[in-house]
Amino acid sequence: MEKLQILKMDASSIATAIKKKQITSVEAVTVFIERIKEINPSINAVVEDRFSEALQEAHEADEQLQNNKSVGRLHGVPISIKECLHVKGMKTTGGLEHRQDLIYQEDAEVVDQLKQEGAIILGKTNTPALCFCQETDNKLYGRTNNPWDPTKTAGGSSGGEGALLAAGGAAVGIGSDVGGSIRFPAHFNGVIGFKPGNATVSVEGHFPAVQHDLQKRMLTVGPMGKSVQDMQLIYEILSHSPVKPQTLREFKIEILPLNPGYPLSTKTGQLLGQLANFLEKIYNVQQIMPPYFRDSALIWQEVMSINGSKLVENEAFNNDRSGLLRSFLREKLNQRTKVHPYLSWAIMGAKMFKPSRKRIMEITDILQQGDELLKTYLDKRLLILPVYYQSALEHGQVFKEIFSIRKTYLQYMPYTAYANVWGLPSLTVPVGEDEKNMPIGVQIISGTGNEDAIFRLGKLLTKRFRGYKIAPVEER
Repeated sequence: MEKLQILKMDASSIATAIKKKQITSVEAVTVFIERIKEINPSINAVVEDRFSEALQEAHEADEQLQNNKSVGRLHGVPISIKECLHVKGMKTTGGLEHRQDLIYQEDAEVVDQLKQEGAIILGKTNTPALCFCQETDNKLYGRTNNPWDPTKTAGGSSGGEGALLAAGGAAVGIGSDVGGSIRFPAHFNGVIGFKPGNATVSVEGHFPAVQHDLQKRMLTVGPMGKSVQDMQLIYEILSHSPVKPQTLREFKIEILPLNPGYPLSTKTGQLLGQLANFLEKIYNVQQIMPPYFRDSALIWQEVMSINGSKLVENEAFNNDRSGLLRSFLREKLNQRTKVHPYLSWAIMGAKMFKPSRKRIMEITDILQQGDELLKTYLDKRLLILPVYYQSALEHGQVFKEIFSIRKTYLQYMPYTAYANVWGLPSLTVPVGEDEKNMPIGVQIISGTGNEDAIFRLGKLLTKRFRGYKIAPVEER
């Protein structure tokens, strides 16, 4: 089998090919290792590899098949893991220099689950510092570039995963999402990503952990890759249960209408219109703004600001006596500090928007009421929302827009905040490209329990529209 053919294959196809002995695990792992070596100097996606161990495990996987031993659903398949998840024998740094020598001796629960199914980990991928930004850059490992255009952002916080998978550097990968961290990179890099619903997948072994119950409902771990089929396979492994079969025709499909309060690029708006025109020929399609959409961005900001992100600040600055404000100002004066200015600014924002105890109680009541309403509303509904108002921007621009709280934040953040605030499963699929061939994706959202319908619609859209394409990365 040719190298390019293997690189384009999803995890499900590679697993099948290995079991049928059409390719060996060693061949598959070798092809992806070579690809990473080719592309990583340009995109800086993989920050720590385990190539020698992966090849040894691939040899063992092939021997197991030769000896007719029972094997898992990902037997011999090469995968990648976001840096924030513990992998035995590897670092979990959060992109912080003072953690660069910390090696963990236990796997995160999701990593252990994947290993039990036979997956082989190639390496860990880059994140922003403490996963606290929608762009991927940190002081320890540097910036990750979009493989379709290295001057553009790969998104965050699972930006390393998005860039690596778009460039064909792994069969499938694992990211995490507390505020669009799977969906931004999936959208910007043109890959598929699935943010599971609240409490359906373990977050044990994720760094940093979240402390408050309102924050816990927003953090999930999920797959990123090349096909919706892989998203379903990995989700079923991580959630310990197969999805319940559903009939797509029983669902209403609601597409976010164009609204001047939530502006979209011309191309993004056109793509939503094309989706509506295609789907309304088959299904019951309406253009409606879902309940609580307007409130979601502000609620997300307040929930993430509980306690003023004190634990994040303590972890970021450790024994650094320079302090938050001084560190940020020194960076503005081009004086190097140990904490990335994206993180410093995010922490300052959390301090400014820290909710009072009374407000936390109000938010708790709003969420309880909203959970009940949306449970009924989403019973037989699928929502289609943008991920962001346009395709990938130049490095630093998304950070400026998201952290401009009183201006563009409230226009652009509701798209991704919605699924986090309400703990909903959300699948991102690439449906088109802009004028410069940069990918554009959309989200498919519904209630927990409707994953099968989400995946069915995702498969339909990836078949009819763009789907996954491998990025032709230029070597440095």
